[in-house]
Amino acid sequence: MIKVAKIKCLGGHRLHATFSDGMAGEYDFTSIVGEGGPMADPLRDPAFFARVFLEDGAPTWPNGFDAAPGWLRREIEAAGALSRDVAA
Repeated sequence: MIKVAKIKCLGGHRLHATFSDGMAGEYDFTSIVGEGGPMADPLRDPAFFARVFLEDGAPTWPNGFDAAPGWLRREIEAAGALSRDVAA
């Protein structure tokens, strides 16, 4: 099972994720945050969004919102942004 091994906030609502298989890429959560809802609303604040951390290989925020690693990888791959992490 693919997990996120490293996560870095790039500013705004963008994250750079490195997966357990050494592949990596960026994802912009702007559209998800823009949809709103009780879990996504706090992420609108860039300072809160930047508090992302990994829990069991999933990007997670202090309010419990998380992103499934497999979904995140598929989204990055679909955007053509998945590549081997040169730092891995």
